[in-house]
Amino acid sequence: MKSHRPAIVTDFARYLRTETVGGVVLLVATAVALVWANSPFGDLYVGLRDLRIGPSVLHLDLSVGDWAKDGLLAVFFFVAGLELKRELVVGELSKLKAAVLPVIAALGGMVVPALVAVGVAWGEPGVGRAWAIPVATDIAFALGVLAITASGLPGSLRVFLLSLAVVDDLGAILVIAVLFTSEFNVLAAVGALALMALYAYLQHRRVRSAWLYVPIAVVTWGLVHAAGVHATVAGVVLGLLTRVRLDPREERSPAVRLEHRLQPFSAGVAVPVFALFAAGVPLGADALGALFSDRIALGVMAGLVVGKVVGIVGSAALAVWLGVAVWPRGAGPRDVVAVGMLGGVGFTVSLLIADLALDGPAAEQAKAAVLLASLTASLLAAVLLVRRSRVHQRDNEVT
Repeated sequence: MKSHRPAIVTDFARYLRTETVGGVVLLVATAVALVWANSPFGDLYVGLRDLRIGPSVLHLDLSVGDWAKDGLLAVFFFVAGLELKRELVVGELSKLKAAVLPVIAALGGMVVPALVAVGVAWGEPGVGRAWAIPVATDIAFALGVLAITASGLPGSLRVFLLSLAVVDDLGAILVIAVLFTSEFNVLAAVGALALMALYAYLQHRRVRSAWLYVPIAVVTWGLVHAAGVHATVAGVVLGLLTRVRLDPREERSPAVRLEHRLQPFSAGVAVPVFALFAAGVPLGADALGALFSDRIALGVMAGLVVGKVVGIVGSAALAVWLGVAVWPRGAGPRDVVAVGMLGGVGFTVSLLIADLALDGPAAEQAKAAVLLASLTASLLAAVLLVRRSRVHQRDNEVT
């Protein structure tokens, strides 16, 4: 007899798959972190975040906070890699001109914020690494805001935002791999590449056993971490190596099956737990006052709120004007401006880079800047998206 999971479990998992809920859960986790870290129990928060657990083999004796950003975020990036691969192979981005636009927009959305951050904080200690903080867009939070505020906008804009966010997060991961790799272990890197090749081969041979794939994924993650490269790279690469095209008599491809199974865990556990241990920064009057006198923090905020939208929209418009790309189907430049504003929601990866780029109070200031800039960008984007959504709904009613 075929077994069934309890209805409450499957319903909750389906609930967590919606982007609106994912954004709300992330927001709640962030609020809990801020309240807890700034409460009389703040020492307990810091003690738990810095508690080291795990074996010393492969340098896995990490703090709880490090397990959240190195381990749980790898699941998040694996799911993002799966969705990007699906869109590139069989989705909206399978056509070259449609795929080119978010890639070019993402590149502009990385370069311009970095230049803005450097321009504002030039000469400050740490700017040589802190420029990378505003280059990334938070996928979960940005898509959550889009889902809440833009029900009337074309679905192609969601794909554009997803692709843009994944591409610039991949770029951010590459920056992390290059800029924040202090000791590179060649042997571990070769082992990781060999296991990635084995994963790709098993996918090609249509092997479906989780008993093979789970150990391969876990050991690959461990070897990437031991190599000195940020372990989330393993999640992205394995996601992109997963098969997307359907075989005859196959209802869902491996990529779709895995995305369906892991999305609730990613949205409901991985990203919120990371936010819980990354977003707990001091927000007292003194800390907020220092935020606006710290040029690195100001550079991060300017890069996210101003640099992102200018870089995304400017590079996208240039690509369309040159004829190498087209606007998302059913959308135009004003819609892209509204979505581009969401690019300033740095959050997850920006908090991660702030932790890696800076130490002590400087890191806390940069993370506070990321939170404030992300909130500002999301509110501005929400206003623009609601207006554009009403325009599209009105146009649809007329036609």
